[in-house]
Amino acid sequence: MKAMILAAGLGTRMRPLTDHCPKPLLPVVGKPLIVHHIERLVAAGLRQLVINTAYRGAQIEAALGDGARWGAEIRYSPEGEALETGGGILRALPLLSDGAAPFVVVNGDIWCDLDLGTLPRSPTGLAHLVLVDNPAHHPGGDFHLAADGRVDASDASLPRLTFSGISLLRPALFDGQQPGAFPLAPLLRGAMARQAVSGQHHRGCWIDVGTPQRLTALERLLAESPQEHQ
Repeated sequence: MKAMILAAGLGTRMRPLTDHCPKPLLPVVGKPLIVHHIERLVAAGLRQLVINTAYRGAQIEAALGDGARWGAEIRYSPEGEALETGGGILRALPLLSDGAAPFVVVNGDIWCDLDLGTLPRSPTGLAHLVLVDNPAHHPGGDFHLAADGRVDASDASLPRLTFSGISLLRPALFDGQQPGAFPLAPLLRGAMARQAVSGQHHRGCWIDVGTPQRLTALERLLAESPQEHQ
């Protein structure tokens, strides 16, 4: 199975830290944020990685190279202008799958201590999402999770949780989509309406590293208790 790290965003909320450095390369306890993802993916046996790039993408490629130093095989999907989450994945599909095999996707601007080896190798539907408790900056959450593992967008009788930015997707989720910039969420909601999305609730540590304040909080967390978040 292959995996994709989404790393094409402009990082506007991170300014001025991202004025000259792409967000995936911002340091966290001595190494770039994206390297934390690479190490966790490799530890779970996911060594064939695809990284999409746009803003200062050449810096990302220069810093990571072919991934061999971490035991990974990295290929890049340059976009020029960022294609949003859905468009970026669609563009990278030829690198990710032979047309049917599922693949893992991880947002580059999060940090999570999930053991990626717990993800199912073959989701029953079109997507499998990792959901987390709603953070203070997103109290309303995103999706509902049923006891049988089904994810729903509108069933108010079910707990509402936040999408972590970690998912297992099938290429068929993108059937009929035209190349260009578009978000992933509408495709997921359409699949949920067909009961084709499953999920799991991760109750461990998860941080949306979207602002300098949250980056500082992550740095402090990992510096104070590194062993707890391996």
